[in-house]
Amino acid sequence: MLVLRKLRLLVHLLYGMWVVATRFPRASAAERAELNRAWSIEMLRLAGMKLVVHNDGARLHSGVLVVGNHVSWIDIYVINAWRPTPFVSKAEIRKWPVVGWLAHQLGTVFVQREKRSDAKRIMHELANRLLAGEMMCVFPEGTTTDGQSLLPFHANMFQAAVSSSCPVQPICLMYEDARGRQSIAPAYIGDMSLNDSLSALLRATPLTAHLYVCDPLAPGADRRLLASEAQACVDAALQRMRSAPAFAGGAQVVEPVVTSSSRNSPA
Repeated sequence: MLVLRKLRLLVHLLYGMWVVATRFPRASAAERAELNRAWSIEMLRLAGMKLVVHNDGARLHSGVLVVGNHVSWIDIYVINAWRPTPFVSKAEIRKWPVVGWLAHQLGTVFVQREKRSDAKRIMHELANRLLAGEMMCVFPEGTTTDGQSLLPFHANMFQAAVSSSCPVQPICLMYEDARGRQSIAPAYIGDMSLNDSLSALLRATPLTAHLYVCDPLAPGADRRLLASEAQACVDAALQRMRSAPAFAGGAQVVEPVVTSSSRNSPA
């Protein structure tokens, strides 16, 4: 059964390559975004996961740096199922079969983390893309965690928002099991291989991915202060989702794949 589910995901990844190669060249930016979103929603469904989006009315639609906590490789598909957004990612992912090619075609910016000089190049590219009205997503913890707490947010990438005078939109991701408890099954941490992580995720299904959209932050002039403010927003959202009554006995998902709820900002 597990092998069959993995095979279905692989077929869906190959289908994604076909869509990007054959339909993207003739599609408008809006059409490409919708194709990406529909494909990502199906990816979550095949992985045994549903998505709940909270406070979606706070979201900005252009020229915004999206920042959030990082739990797993599945985070990217959760965010794209909410709103397709190019990412900043470690350069190693570019070499992953299928996934790396797809990420490149979808506008991912790859950074060589071992080279300090590369951060400056990435910052300038991000600033230019934000000024052009694009949205970009960064995971400022710099690595994945089990999702139960946050690592300090690195301030480097926040300079792109400061330099471009574009707002920052913090988001928070949390995964929930069928019994309404926070799940660490999707976590891609330590020495886990991608296959091990996928197996752990599939064995834990059904899962619900919760995405909280925090109120946007003005860029200001201090990237360290901005990073600290964004981290506080994400941490408050995580604590709110973990303690809210709706999560105590299992979230009630109204829609079969994606549902949205509007709650007050946790800030």
